[in-house]
Parts: sequence; structure tokens; C-alpha cells
Amino acid sequence: MKLGFKFLCHAETKRLISLLGVIVVIVLVVQFSELPYSEFVTSLAGKITSFSMDASMVDSKLEGNIDNTHPNGSTPASQLDQDRSSLVHNNGNGSSINSAPSNNAPAPQSMVALSNQTSLNSETDSTSPMMSVMSNSSLAKKDTTKGESSGSLLGNNSKVGNGKYVTKKNPKGKPSKVVSISDMNLLLQQSHDSSQLVKPTRSSAVDQEIFHARSEIENAPIITNDSRLYPPLYRNVSMFKRSYELMEKMLKVYIYKDGDRPIFHEPLLDGIYASEGWFMKLMEENKHFVTQDPESAHLFYIPFSSRLLQLTIYVRNSHNRSNLIQYMAKHVDMIAGKYPFWSRTDGADHFVVACHDWAPAETRGRILNCIRALCNADIEVGFKIGKDVSLPETYIRSPNNPAKNIGGNPPSERPILAFFAGGLHGYVRPTLLNHWENKEPDMKISGPLPHVKGNANYIELMKSSKFCICARGHEVNSPRVVEAIFHECVPVIISDNFIPPLFEVLNWESFAVFVAEKDIPNLRSILLSISQEKYLEMHKRVKKVQKHFVWHFKPVKYDLFHMLLHSIWYNRLFRISHS
Repeated sequence: MKLGFKFLCHAETKRLISLLGVIVVIVLVVQFSELPYSEFVTSLAGKITSFSMDASMVDSKLEGNIDNTHPNGSTPASQLDQDRSSLVHNNGNGSSINSAPSNNAPAPQSMVALSNQTSLNSETDSTSPMMSVMSNSSLAKKDTTKGESSGSLLGNNSKVGNGKYVTKKNPKGKPSKVVSISDMNLLLQQSHDSSQLVKPTRSSAVDQEIFHARSEIENAPIITNDSRLYPPLYRNVSMFKRSYELMEKMLKVYIYKDGDRPIFHEPLLDGIYASEGWFMKLMEENKHFVTQDPESAHLFYIPFSSRLLQLTIYVRNSHNRSNLIQYMAKHVDMIAGKYPFWSRTDGADHFVVACHDWAPAETRGRILNCIRALCNADIEVGFKIGKDVSLPETYIRSPNNPAKNIGGNPPSERPILAFFAGGLHGYVRPTLLNHWENKEPDMKISGPLPHVKGNANYIELMKSSKFCICARGHEVNSPRVVEAIFHECVPVIISDNFIPPLFEVLNWESFAVFVAEKDIPNLRSILLSISQEKYLEMHKRVKKVQKHFVWHFKPVKYDLFHMLLHSIWYNRLFRISHS
């Protein structure tokens, strides 16, 4: 009897195990059919160990269209995450080089006020619970996901049977209105012209200094020879030089000490969002511009990190960023209530520097009146030309040597006409590859390159190309613009409504090519229409503009720290309240 019972139990156990095995196989088959192939191994391991999978790592790639990787798709371990018409002021020393034949130029569009409403926060305004504030190192360990990986993974896009790239997820849509680079120039001029030089109603010494500085700049003596400034690079080299001199001589910045770490006063110095961190570090260490007397300040700096704000309090899988917006709104409310300085100008003499893609949303509400230095410099999401400043997105691999690998081959050693490699997130890059991948031998257009230590293959291709394609991803900005300049490759900016960095000072059309997204099919003919003589001059100008995009541990004249601070100073001078 015992033997029979044991045999029966053994048989039933085998049946039960077999049944469980069939169920697991069915679950895995269903899971495999629903997930992208790149996630299958992760899913398999999760199913075996816990019969559940935390989807936060996958979803974090899609929420808000974060682009957290290096342009070529690789993900270094040290990384915390991841641009036809006359000048506004004609300097008479150099004309812009047109990027394309005139028949490719977009027709002028009417100057209508664009909405401040940003598309970065389309979710509801319900409050999400805040996560506890963590140390910088903890955040680095916590946020290890990347928007894309090296090799054959293609972000949110993949090929279908006909060999075309298609978008698998719904990316951020095309802009509702395209503003050409010519119209951007006119908007800048309109912004400056709308602020008349009138005497302030208040008689403070700071107001008098601001009006005096603006008058000095508008009546700047003509520069005939300055070995450090190459006139064609600037909208008006004389006004720029005078404005820069006055900044060095008189600018005073008060930095608010309020705010808890890591969101405030804790700079991140590597990755693609490093610009905000480098400015914060250098500004807070500065002895020349920083004042402890707010009554003598021309500008007030709120030193927050948009990247650390996202890492610290964003609730994964919530698909809701209202708590980030509310956090910043409450902080500014506190400043406005605690100090009298905000209310004097309604924040017009305050500024923030933020590089994360969500920064336009995080700085909405009353913060919109501030001067906002943003990497995501997109007219479509509320960037105001003449008030806000386009912050260069500088990809820093080594915080100990931010200027590493600068330089490139001479023009005679650049056999490649155009180069692009990177993840295919967004709607522009798939279109680019559909038209140009493997189409012409001198067009090196592809998805992510195989990962090589230090991204040596990517860098070498940039150094060997005449033109480097800077195509937008999920957002308008890309670190490729600065990388192209570093490697002396003429930037080709394919990103409608992107305001290029330091726009109020630099004459971008003299050293970069702007191609409308709709003109991607004509890309090669546009580039070939640029004569060798023009290309050589553009290459020369790219080399000369390099110094304006470099961070240094100890800031030097005309470097990125000074240029960014100057643009903030310059926009403040030309945006004086009439009341």
C-alpha cells in the first residue's frame, strides 16, 4: 500500500511539474512576442527569478523623450545620464555663407507670438509623491538606464520588411509652425528694438549703470583690428567687444544660497547635461563677478540642476512631471517672499541655467519671466529669442579634461562629404537614414556605431568629414553641434525651430549650414552646392569659433563660461523694463 501511494504521489508530482513547465513556456512566448528583442534576455531572467518584471527601466527611456546617450549610441561608464539673411547688425567685415541654393530657402513667415505653453508636460497636474533626496553618488548609481545602446539597437525605431526605418513608439511630433533662421534673426532684432532706451523711473545706481552700459554698447567704436576676434563670426564684432569689456568691468551677480542639495548647489560635470553643472561650479567659485551685496547686483542666479531635479524627485512610471514643476514654483515663491529683489523686476533680472530636456517645463509659470539659459532651445516649447539664451550642450567624457580630443584633420584630409551615426530616436533621424544610408560612398550615414573605447571610431569619422550632420533626436538640441566644432567639421543643423547657442552674439550662418527638415531628400545637392572656396572659409571659421565652446577649470577670456555669462548679461541690457 505504501509503495502504491508513493508511486501515485511521484506520478502526480511529475504531472504538476510538467503543467507548470507548459505554463512558464506559454508566459515566456507571450512575453517574447510583446517585448522588443533587445529586452528578451532581461525579461527571461526576471520571469525565472520572480515571475514579474520591473518595467521602470524600459519606460524611463520613453517618458519625456529623454536622450541620455552619446550621439553615436555608445554609453561610457562614467556618464551619469546624457542649427539667407542679413545680420541683425551688419558689421561690414564678413558676409554670411548661405547653406543652400536660394530655391531651397523656406518662404518668410509672419511674426506671430508663439505660445508659452510647453509640450513637455502634457500629463495631468496631479501631484506625485516625492522621492527622498539622495547624494550625488547614489543618484549616479540609481540612474543607469540609457535612451539607446551601442551596436544594432535603434532606440524607438526599427526597420520593416521594405528596409525602411519606422517609428515604433509615438515620438514628439513635428512642430506646428517652422520659424526659419532668417525669421529668428528678425525676431532678435524686433526684441532689441522693442526695448526703447528710456530713463528708469527708479533712481538706483544699478539701473543707471545698466542704461549707461547699453548706451555705450549701441555707440561702440568700430573695431578695425583685434587679433583675438575674427569679425565674420559675430553679428557685430564692435558691439560684442564693447559689451564684453563692460561685463568684465562692472557686472555683479548675486547667487541665492537657498535650496537643498543635490538639486541646488551640486554640479554634475560629466555626461551630455554637463553644461549646467560646469556653469554652476565656475559661477559659485568666481570671485570677480559674484557679489555678496544684492543691492549692487545686476543679475541674480538661482543655481539649480535640472538633471538632478529629474533624478531626485521624478517618480518613475508616473508619466507625470507636475511635481518637478511644482517643486521649482514653490522654490521661486519662497525666494520672492523671503527677499525683495524678485518683485522689483518680477524676476526679469534673475536667471537659471538648465540643460535637461525637461527644463522648459520645469521653468514655466512665473519663472518664465527669468532669463533662461536652456539646452532645449526650442521656439515650439516657449523659448523667447532676445530674453532666453541657447545653452550649448557639451558632452563631457572626462571631467578632469573637458577639452580632451579637440582638433581635426586639415581640409585636404577629409574625404567624407557628410557624416552621421547615432540612435534613431525622434522622427528626423529615421528619415535621414531612409534617404541616405548606403546611398552614396561619400555620405557616411548610419545608426549607432559599434562601441569602441573612448568612441575613437566616432571621433575619427568626425575628424575625417567635411560636414557633420547634427540631426535632432527627441528634442531640438544635440551635443553633435559642439562636437562638430571641436573636431573642425562644419555643422549641418537639421532641427526646425532650434535656436543655435549664443545666438545673440554669433553669426551662425557664417560657419554652419542650416537645412530644413523637409529638405532632407536634397541634403547632398545642398552640400555639393557649397563651393570649395566657401567650404575652406567655413572650416577656418569653425576653428576660430572653437574657443567659445570650451570649459576650463580656471575660466579664460572668451571661453564658454564667459560667453554664456555675457549672453545673459547682454539680453538683460536689451530687455529693460519700461515701468
